[in-house]
Amino acid sequence: MIINILAGGPEELLPDLTDYMEDNAIWVGVDRGVFQLLKRSIKPEIAFGDFDSVSKEELRFIEGQVAEMKRYNPEKNETDMELALNWALEQKPSILRLFGATGGRLDHLLANVHLLLVPLKGKHPTNVYLIDRNNVVFLKEPGSYSIEKIKSKKYISFVPLTLDVSGITLTGFKFPLKNQHISLGSTLCISNELISEYGTFSFSEGILIVIRSHD
Repeated sequence: MIINILAGGPEELLPDLTDYMEDNAIWVGVDRGVFQLLKRSIKPEIAFGDFDSVSKEELRFIEGQVAEMKRYNPEKNETDMELALNWALEQKPSILRLFGATGGRLDHLLANVHLLLVPLKGKHPTNVYLIDRNNVVFLKEPGSYSIEKIKSKKYISFVPLTLDVSGITLTGFKFPLKNQHISLGSTLCISNELISEYGTFSFSEGILIVIRSHD
């Protein structure tokens, strides 16, 4: 199962959602993201939010289209995205994609990147991706991973999320590394590129943010 969650981030940053319309995909709307889905003739299975970013007319439209709505008071301990993410992880999908979660407010962007930690902390076997028009972001724990060249997103960056990331090794990259240590705040691994169709990255300690992007 695949779950796609659309939040209410700037519409101009959204990728073409029709690229993610697999038969086994479930769509979830978060706040204004519910309205954006319905505008694209995509009916979410469930909606989350306080709906403070839609007009009364838009809310009536949403209520007439979505069978299950989880409505919350704006003054709560979790963001709407966190509530939707927690629900999605309970469904045990193999892939979970977050759209509409970048741009706009910087605090929401940082919070959404840190939400990628939730499945790691809970030991969920779910691959979670934060996706917009220019970027795909995901986290990795220590291990060895293969990565494929994607022409539309040629830049690959590795950013430490923990204080230290140890033993990082990059093969098949324009700028290879071997057993390198990087610390929080380092820009050493920004804007690398694959020179082969496939490359590998590995590390022994810490958590990495992996970002695939284009200009």
